[in-house]
Amino acid sequence: MKRLLVGRPFRSEQLGSTLLSKRIALPVFASDAMSSVAYAPQEIFLVLSVAGLSAYAMAPWVGLAVAVVMVVVVASYRQNVHAYPSGGGDYEVATVNLGPNAGLTVAAALLVDYVLTVAVSVSSAAENIGSAVPFVHQHKVIFCVVGIVLIAAVNLRGIRESGVLMALPTYAFIVGVAAMLIWGFVQIYLFGTDLRADTADYTLTSETDTLSGLAMVFLVARSFSSGCAALTGVEAISNGVPAFRKPKSRNAATTLLMLGGFSIALLMGIVLLAERLHAKYVMDPSSELIGIPDGYQQKSVITQIADAVFGNFHAGFYFIAVVTALILLLAANTAFNGFPVLGSVLAQDRYLPRQLHTRGDRLAFSNGIVFLALAAIAFVLAFDGEVTSLIQLYIVGVFVSFTLSQTGMVRHWTRLLRTETDPAARARMQRSRAINGIGMVLTGLVLVVVLITKFTAGAWIAVVAMIALFVVMKLIHRHYASVEAELERAAADDDEVLPSRTHSIVLVSSMLLPTMRALRYARATRPDVLEAVTVNVDDRSTRTLVSEWDASDITVPLKVIASPYREVTRPVINYVRRIRRESPRVVVTVFIPEYVVGHWWEQILHNQSALRLKTRLLFEPGVMVTSVPWQLDSSDRLARRGEHLYSAPGDTRRGFDPTDRP
Repeated sequence: MKRLLVGRPFRSEQLGSTLLSKRIALPVFASDAMSSVAYAPQEIFLVLSVAGLSAYAMAPWVGLAVAVVMVVVVASYRQNVHAYPSGGGDYEVATVNLGPNAGLTVAAALLVDYVLTVAVSVSSAAENIGSAVPFVHQHKVIFCVVGIVLIAAVNLRGIRESGVLMALPTYAFIVGVAAMLIWGFVQIYLFGTDLRADTADYTLTSETDTLSGLAMVFLVARSFSSGCAALTGVEAISNGVPAFRKPKSRNAATTLLMLGGFSIALLMGIVLLAERLHAKYVMDPSSELIGIPDGYQQKSVITQIADAVFGNFHAGFYFIAVVTALILLLAANTAFNGFPVLGSVLAQDRYLPRQLHTRGDRLAFSNGIVFLALAAIAFVLAFDGEVTSLIQLYIVGVFVSFTLSQTGMVRHWTRLLRTETDPAARARMQRSRAINGIGMVLTGLVLVVVLITKFTAGAWIAVVAMIALFVVMKLIHRHYASVEAELERAAADDDEVLPSRTHSIVLVSSMLLPTMRALRYARATRPDVLEAVTVNVDDRSTRTLVSEWDASDITVPLKVIASPYREVTRPVINYVRRIRRESPRVVVTVFIPEYVVGHWWEQILHNQSALRLKTRLLFEPGVMVTSVPWQLDSSDRLARRGEHLYSAPGDTRRGFDPTDRP
């Protein structure tokens, strides 16, 4: 099943062939930002609808403000990918220039934002598809979970294969929406066609038709913060520079420029055309729109535009609807490329478990992909796949990382300017510092606006998650540091005194072949003392064993340990401790016969006492535990069946190809 889903493993030297060209990197890293274009304008219109029709005139200006922030952020991150191409992205920038706590704050914010990106994107796709397919709407949570699992499975096959799969829907969305916008503006301004959205003739029933003063400022600010969802995903490229082909930094910067250009053009085109078509979008059409027919189902802003622009050309309308749903579903792919890379960097710095730094069979960071999928599924289940609820948690993390990253870049250029003497180089650095400084101010202001307008609506959950993750990563780092310090102290105190002798114990419960194998192996190790030990949990069975032992030709003495309470583990532990107390320099080796089984239910029937005993003995100093396996027929059949299907742990990293097995 694993080979069917993931494919054959790649050798380590094939890593170069999995790297991405700009053509493939754009859909891999841009699907999140492209999908934001589908719902960011919609969020702008949704918030402005509170103030009535007159507020819609502010939509182009709000869109322009978002576009300005996008320009600054893209320009700033182009500096990032050149200065820090290792893949640490915002985390590395903040750590190097602002300190480890700032870097860890950025990491926690990005990790939470990646999880929410997957949850929001898949839930939004389910909502869009559900408006056309009632079955999906009725089983939205199941659809979301299946979608996340499928995207994770695609990414487990490797980033290059996932990139090829994501390329077609992403480019189809870009080309389709661009063609729709161009044809719409051509009809209006060249042919003089009076295009109108299907909601143009409906009237808003807002509580007040006009707002003034601070109330209007707050509303516009909230609309702006919602529209800034279009910026999510920009940071993924700076975190994914190692996935690009050489020259990595230049290719990443070019891809970032293309991403910014496409996003701004489509965002502004949708906002301007929607405002020109008098499109409306509200939270509850039945109570906020006057004149709607019975059974009216509200369309998204982008499908309203498609309906008006293409008119009787229904194929165009359905094409836009389908590619929009696909891009929303596949937007999660950006997070599946950014999260594992960032997790690998954090694991390398010992802030996350080291397993996240290991590449899987297909040279992707498989453990990070699986962890992200499980976390996103947990959020979907917790919020029942409701986009309205999940969107309130969104974009907080990404603007925390934006702000700290730009602050770090300002410090980076300031530090370099202190030692740089070449006038041309100083001019370039000062220009870069100015760009990053503007980015720091703008993203900081957006972060403040987002926190003020969305904190009580659910953004506090994201903040709490970031704080919790920050604390967990600090604790993990403290644990790794304490283990390293402990080993260093032990190495300093180690006088390399060899043990005075070895005392081997073979645990015996019967005269069966597994016991005999353990005895022969223990004798082959040539210990100073070798004895067989059995625990008396049943007098009759013990007397039978002793009689058989004495009647055999076994020369190893059998010692019987009393167990008044019929326990096995505690008497053995006490006996081993007594040996260690009497001779502290003696190393005790305990040989435990075990069955190797081929079915999960056989494991329940065997080895339970051995498992408990091994677990306890591992905590005893100066005690070695040796398992002596006896393979049952079921295990032999399983081994033969899986001989050509399974690779051993580490095979791929060692360059071993399981298909070469005889």
